[in-house]
Amino acid sequence: MTKRPVAVDFDHVVKAFGPVQVLHGVSFSLAPGRVYGLLGENGAGKSTLMKILAGYESLTGGSLRVNGEVRQFASSRDAEALGIVLIHQEFNLAEDLSVAQNIFLGHEKKKGWLLDDAAMERDAATALAQVGLDIDPTTKVRRLIVAEKQLVEIAKAISRHARLLIMDEPTATLTPGETERLFRLIAQLRADGVTIVYISHKLDEVEEVTDEVIVMRDGRFVTRALTSEVTRHQMANLMVGRELADLYPPRDVVVTASAPAMRVRDFVVPGWAQNASFEVRPGEILGFAGLVGAGRTELFEGLLGLRPGTGMVEIEGRTLAFRNPREAAKHGLTYLSEDRKGKGLHVNFGLRQNLTLMALERYAQPWLKPEAERAALAEAVKDYGIRTGDLDARASSLSGGNQQKLALAKVLQPQPKVVVLDEPTRGVDVGAKRDIYFLIQRLARQGLAVIVVSSELMELIGLCHRVAVMRAGRIVTTLDAEHLTEEELIAHATGTANVHA
Repeated sequence: MTKRPVAVDFDHVVKAFGPVQVLHGVSFSLAPGRVYGLLGENGAGKSTLMKILAGYESLTGGSLRVNGEVRQFASSRDAEALGIVLIHQEFNLAEDLSVAQNIFLGHEKKKGWLLDDAAMERDAATALAQVGLDIDPTTKVRRLIVAEKQLVEIAKAISRHARLLIMDEPTATLTPGETERLFRLIAQLRADGVTIVYISHKLDEVEEVTDEVIVMRDGRFVTRALTSEVTRHQMANLMVGRELADLYPPRDVVVTASAPAMRVRDFVVPGWAQNASFEVRPGEILGFAGLVGAGRTELFEGLLGLRPGTGMVEIEGRTLAFRNPREAAKHGLTYLSEDRKGKGLHVNFGLRQNLTLMALERYAQPWLKPEAERAALAEAVKDYGIRTGDLDARASSLSGGNQQKLALAKVLQPQPKVVVLDEPTRGVDVGAKRDIYFLIQRLARQGLAVIVVSSELMELIGLCHRVAVMRAGRIVTTLDAEHLTEEELIAHATGTANVHA
């Protein structure tokens, strides 16, 4: 593969899917050895434009020039031959293959007529070390947690000697330590003359790691500027096209005298959570913080019956045990998975089929009533601000933020007493984040107990009444709103806090 630096010019690029035009004459250039933050709300056209650059989509009009030559890639392999590699936001891994096999899939090393597994495993180990992932390259991908899969995707791109690397939400599942390691890798690649396009809704990361920001909105180029010359607030306003008011809603007072909506005592999920005890009240937003691997997701999967677990669970005073999420939903507990496309939605199903899946008994008496489902969908679209031009569309047609709103509406269909939201704003833009935060506040005001599991500390600080911190499978402390700071949460999550509250 070429080691030549890569420069790119987009010249009035147009892209249409049938009658729907998603890119409207986009023009800008990318120089070698620079890190660009590509900003915009979900649906702004960022990913579509980058898929054109990486050979996954063809352009409808305009032109793409690479190092001065007009290019129209037939596939991603054509783009990779020039050193252009895209790390997808949604994982593009074969679950039943090993890490090494995934890294070299389509680029296998051979010894004669046979695959050279030893060479691929050795080189995969080198790529994994570069991204700081200490796992056996022969491990099957299905055994990895979400953060490890993200690092495998990055290692796969690094192994292909990219000269222009597109990173789409690369830190969405990473710990602060893993993120810092990635930033060091980006600095090293930049020093080697690699062009990097960094797509992220985490504006603090964009501020830290990029040289320039390029803003798109509604399929159009808006502006570009040196990162040092724009504030995060200005970035957010440019993305949404209006002054973005306070990101977080005002925090309401919780009636502490009310009985807990859910009480958990000494809950154990073997290998993941030990003697977890907590409670959450109606109208309260309770956060769960912790590093990747701390056991937060696994604890709630155990409570829902998705994993083996033992302990006491009470909902509105009734002691219960759940064999599966459907049983939990019938008793008032629902869960929104962190894996939106893998576990949260059936993206190839329609919007109404996704919405009503957890409450089908309401829409099938005795036969399924599509008109009732459609009416429920129309109401959800209005109530949750889901942007779609077609109620009969598939979930895959929605932007990430709108998919998340649909997933949230889905888990609320059974009318729960307690709802657990695992990484509710992962991979969504700042405008959609604000919408989701205010939706969460609305749920709490309606008397629901809301649990938010998040890796974004500022999200927990801005949104929650209390935050429980998990480390190594245990809840080590629970902090009230007045004691919530990033430093305090990190100290407890890493075991460096002096106080055990």
